Amino acid sequence: MYMIDNNPLEMMKLLQKKLKRFMMMYKFALQEVETKIKILQEEFRLLHDYNPIEHTKSRLKTPESIMKKLYRRGGIGSLEDIKENIRDIAGIRVTCSFISDIYRISEMLQAQKDVKVIEIKDYIKKPKPNGYKSLHMIVEIPVFMSDGEVPVYVEIQIRTIAMDFWASLEHKIFYKYNESVPERLLEDLKNAADTAYELDLKMEELQHEMEEIKLVQQTDSSKDWQMLIDNQKFGIPEDLLKLLSGSEKAPTTS
Repeated sequence: MYMIDNNPLEMMKLLQKKLKRFMMMYKFALQEVETKIKILQEEFRLLHDYNPIEHTKSRLKTPESIMKKLYRRGGIGSLEDIKENIRDIAGIRVTCSFISDIYRISEMLQAQKDVKVIEIKDYIKKPKPNGYKSLHMIVEIPVFMSDGEVPVYVEIQIRTIAMDFWASLEHKIFYKYNESVPERLLEDLKNAADTAYELDLKMEELQHEMEEIKLVQQTDSSKDWQMLIDNQKFGIPEDLLKLLSGSEKAPTTS
């Protein structure tokens, strides 16, 4: 140890390795969440013939960004302090079509046994003063490293296309004005957020109407039921439907 302390090159290699391992934990945690979301997305598409997720985007904070945030909070003492105080190092944004999809995806993620919900902030029911709307979740994901299991925080943001468009525009405006945005623009942004939310509500209403029409059409259609899995159609025998409904016992073989 004395040799390392007196060898700046070795010390730098040791610190780089420690930091790299620290960041890798968050990378692996993100991959775990991305895999869970893809599975849920596929399951929902196959069972309901509908995809609630338009797209996802993940990111890792850079070491520079982490340090800037820590300095704003008064500094740190160790990597463990970083882990406990900066819980959005790993983040993933899930963009949906409808508001109901946001809560549906949130519930599906919370139902995962290895997902521990730490915090939920609902900026849809209680928007930020500037009009920002989104559902934020801080979850803890187990990551299995070579020396054991490590719990890692991941931030999940779930929002509609309209909410995402507004947030992107707001970010660009604040960047352009170096966070000193004229009062008139702030008011216009808030009005735009309200308009976007009204659009979300209207689209949700149209979606419900479409689902009701589709259900009626399916009920009135032929009894020759089919299911589609990976673009392959499978016919469903009427006897099997009765069996699944519990109205008929399974046929016995001699």
